[in-house]
Amino acid sequence: MADKGTGSPAPTSTLQRGKACLRCRKRKMVKWIYASTWRICDGVKPACHQCIRAKKGDSCEYDDGKGKTRTQLLRENITRLEQRIRELEDPEYTSPSVTLYDPHSQYSGSSSSSSAGSPTTISLTSPSPYLDVAGSPQGSWNQLSRYSSPTLIGESPYAAEERAPPLELFPLLFEIFLPHRHQLGFGLNIDRFRQSLSLPPSEQHHPVLMNSISLWSCLFSRPGPLGQHEMYYLSRAQESMHDALQDPTKVLDVIQASCLLAMYFFANGRLLEGTYHASAAASLTAQWGLQRLALHEANVGGWEPIVLFQLDPARDTVEEGERILTFWQAYDLDRCWSVALQRPIAIHDEKDSCNSISVPWPQTMEEYVSCQLDDRQSIQTIRTFLEGQGLNTVGGFSTRALRVKASTLLQSAYKLSSDWSFRLSDSNALRDEFLALERIITRFLTTLIPVQQLDGTIPDEKHALVVIHTLAHAATIHLQYRFAQDDPVSHSKCLRAASAIVTVIKHISEADFEFLDPILGPCWMAAANALSSEKTRIETSWPLQTSVEVCNDISLIQYAMSSLGTRFPLLGYQAAEVQKMLSGI
Repeated sequence: MADKGTGSPAPTSTLQRGKACLRCRKRKMVKWIYASTWRICDGVKPACHQCIRAKKGDSCEYDDGKGKTRTQLLRENITRLEQRIRELEDPEYTSPSVTLYDPHSQYSGSSSSSSAGSPTTISLTSPSPYLDVAGSPQGSWNQLSRYSSPTLIGESPYAAEERAPPLELFPLLFEIFLPHRHQLGFGLNIDRFRQSLSLPPSEQHHPVLMNSISLWSCLFSRPGPLGQHEMYYLSRAQESMHDALQDPTKVLDVIQASCLLAMYFFANGRLLEGTYHASAAASLTAQWGLQRLALHEANVGGWEPIVLFQLDPARDTVEEGERILTFWQAYDLDRCWSVALQRPIAIHDEKDSCNSISVPWPQTMEEYVSCQLDDRQSIQTIRTFLEGQGLNTVGGFSTRALRVKASTLLQSAYKLSSDWSFRLSDSNALRDEFLALERIITRFLTTLIPVQQLDGTIPDEKHALVVIHTLAHAATIHLQYRFAQDDPVSHSKCLRAASAIVTVIKHISEADFEFLDPILGPCWMAAANALSSEKTRIETSWPLQTSVEVCNDISLIQYAMSSLGTRFPLLGYQAAEVQKMLSGI
């Protein structure tokens, strides 16, 4: 009987884990029994018995850490050939450093073929635990995990180094950025920024900010030749952030850069990364006390801080204005995108504490340059506004201040609506808050330039007012949406707000889309959801009614999203979702 198995090897022991060839591992042939004979990988090289028996000897490969597989050798050869082609095409091209082979890297058919820029490595799911809050007019963002910007994937780790642009390119990139600075909330003095470019490197703005500005300039240059440097500047901005955090004199640069990076990631649908940078900007503003008119001298509880994070007094009104504008930039980003992502805010405004916001409303940079500062009365800026006393205070009517107020109303409406089910025991107080906020939103809208007059304003002001009007009406939708299904009054108010947003869209020209804030996407989605609910109600009611007018409004929103989506991929995804509403999917 012992001689029966001489036709094939009959090993008496099992191979060590990981010693079988790749083909046998893949086909799960180890320790399988067939015809009373062990059909296991015997580990023989260059080809095991099972592969030879199956006439697959050429495909027998081992990944045991002692050498490279045939597939790995072929891939490296392809890489070398591609580099050689680039050298022949461009005499100035320098091959990247040789990457050492890592014998411990795990082999699999999928992992070995995935690149560093694979969509699977880009997580777009919001980290918020409140994604599926009932009654949200925006719907769930969970499906964004399947979406990414095609311009951000497939980039090799060497590509940025290969296309490093000359340093002399920055002045040009800065001029490209300037027309969009209001769109991104940039708060530094432009003349001083230009002058700093001729100073020694140590006296210039930190590279983290300059790279972030260049990143946006490249994005705005798509699909032009400058767009090829986008990934380079993104990499450089992220790499220089650590160094910037070591220099306390560059804190404004870090906050500004964090805001720009957050906006970049949000606009491209990379929500987790955007949240990270927005939270970093918010934390730094609080750490350095930018939310306060003046730092509190008294130590709470007698504690001495380990490190006193305190900026030196501003040298003049321009520097003070830059600090004020920087805080409100981070605040506005936090308030708007916390609603869009349904997550808690990061900049808090607590009553009678060091976390209360007492910094004055933002003014124009021209006013800071001419020393026309508003009265520096020590008030809780946001709380005074939300308590209905804002109209009696000095200032707060610049376009930037109106934007801050609109984002405050949006977040306040979202929070009050989402907290409703948790505070039913205090229903009387909750109803009073609801009615008070509703009155403030209505009153705020009356202070704005009427929509019909938007076309007569200067472009920068028009672009800002489009966003301000939209945010304010979106606040009404968030406030009323939870009750719209059961309460006819709330339904009517919600629908009117959505229609008002459509009216604003009708005043947006093709040229305007290039200068609009991507936060409009979530606001338009809220309006589309409200109109979609009305479309469903009409189409299921009796007697039959026509939903043509509502469908036209939804179509206009879809068109606006598609137009803005050519610049910001996030809105391309949302436009597809609105198209599904129209199709009844």
